[in-house]
This record gives sequence, C-alpha cells and structure tokens, in this order.
Amino acid sequence: MSRTAEWKVRLYLFEEDHTTKARLELDTGTNRLTGHGTARCAPQDNDVPEIGDELAVARAMEDLALQMKRTAYGDMQAVGAPSHEASPKPYSGWLDTEAS
Repeated sequence: MSRTAEWKVRLYLFEEDHTTKARLELDTGTNRLTGHGTARCAPQDNDVPEIGDELAVARAMEDLALQMKRTAYGDMQAVGAPSHEASPKPYSGWLDTEAS
C-alpha cells in the first residue's frame, strides 16, 4: 500500500533577557502537538543568539519527539499491539532501532 501525507510544522522563537524559548507546533491533520524548549545564556558567557536558538529548538524537538512516541504507543495499544512501554521487548511489528 502506497501512501503520501503532509504534516505541517511551525517553529516560533522568542528571545528576551538572555533567554531563548522555542515553540514547535505539529499538525498531522488528525492530531496537534506542541513541543517547548528553553535555553539561557550564563552571565559569564558571550551572548550568541544562534546558540540559544539551536539549543531551544533542539529541546523543543526532543519534547515533541517524546510526545509523538507516547501518541504512537497509545495508538498501538488501541489497535491491540503491545507498545514498547508495555513490554520489555520491542514489538516485532514496529521495531525501535534506538534504545529509548
């Protein structure tokens, strides 16, 4: 079965007082999730906005990735497949190539 899908992603960055915040919104068409990340510049460090952006966005992506995994595990259980969270061994139908 072939399938094509388009998911929309929006990234927002906010900086104030040496703190950068990122909000990453994902719209799958059937689900909406929002990841958040923050980075703070230490007072002794040079203020380099790009570094704050990179760290805040990476942390928002990590947050969103965890939410996506939880959503997938819930969907797996809803259709009767054991999720990675429910079983010490990965389900052979949906192998996780990375340790969680």
